[in-house]
Amino acid sequence: MSRARTVLVIGGGAAGNAVTILLRRAGLAVDLIEARDDWNATAGSGITLQGNALRVLRELGVWEQVEASGFGFGSVGITAPDGTVLHVQDDLRTGGDDLPATVGMQRPRLQRILIEAVRASGAVVRLGTTADIVDQDADGVSVRFDDGSEGRYDLVIAADGLGSATRAAIGIADRPEPTGMAIWRIAAPRPAGLTRTDLAYGGPAYIAGYCPTSDSTLYAYVVEAHRDRAAIPAGSHADEMRRLASAYGGFWPEITEHITDPAQVNYTWFERLLVEGSWHRGRVVLIGDAAHCCPPTLAQGAALSLEDAWVLAQSLTGSDTWDDALFQAYYERRIARVRPVVEASVQLGQWQLDGVRDADVPGLMARTMTMLRELP
Repeated sequence: MSRARTVLVIGGGAAGNAVTILLRRAGLAVDLIEARDDWNATAGSGITLQGNALRVLRELGVWEQVEASGFGFGSVGITAPDGTVLHVQDDLRTGGDDLPATVGMQRPRLQRILIEAVRASGAVVRLGTTADIVDQDADGVSVRFDDGSEGRYDLVIAADGLGSATRAAIGIADRPEPTGMAIWRIAAPRPAGLTRTDLAYGGPAYIAGYCPTSDSTLYAYVVEAHRDRAAIPAGSHADEMRRLASAYGGFWPEITEHITDPAQVNYTWFERLLVEGSWHRGRVVLIGDAAHCCPPTLAQGAALSLEDAWVLAQSLTGSDTWDDALFQAYYERRIARVRPVVEASVQLGQWQLDGVRDADVPGLMARTMTMLRELP
């Protein structure tokens, strides 16, 4: 009887968790390591999951938990800064007509759902653990962990995020670049009557928006030009976000009342990354933010990462030969989809930075989202 192929997954975010679940289902032996002791189970405010993300979550077997935990809706509103609704647009159902167009949910809840699924899969999980690639050849990869132990694997999947140490270690020089924007985020109670995402363009911020994440919660965000992080003390984060948010009407006054605790406010620069040419070196392959990252102007970051996991798992479990041709085919299948999303996400922000008033924002969004209705 032949032995099960062995895979090391580095990183326990959406991409790493998803690919672990799928490979374990196919009978592969999977070790997952995550640098943080808490498995990122409490980090983040909210997340917007569009249909193509929901399609993969259904494949993972967690759709029912996601549906029960989140808030589904099917449209987006465009408002003036004072809260006047200017236009309501139905969202495309990019996951198919049998799934909602969008589900908002608390990011920690999504992570806990995926953690439970990884645990149930039987994967070996090591938290608070990092690894270095020691050596690799045509048959596999030797790895040394930070506790001094070593392992040998048929494949290493680098899902260790935007600042991926594995990406650098295998000689891929691409690094994330700032786009010039930054976002303030907070989780807050959901006002009665708030049942979709609304986006206000203009005012003191480029964008002010929110997304319902459950029957009682939402996450809210404002986007401005990025500033030197060192010039914004952590203790001032609530004051800074409240200053921007207080200029907006509609539901914003009720939301702004809850922007009081600086520890609950997250400040992040928008960054872009797109590794071109290939996403592998030998038997080490990148997925998710380690390979690509786009600003959240289209809310596609997690969706693209989940799709990577799905496509790579299909490739690995559908072939007896894991070689350069397989990994290059995975890259070519994904880059054709990822590149236009990254470019459109960046362009949407750049138009605002440049003050282009006649930009075809609806057209670009519609063209990009229509493409995502197709299977990845």
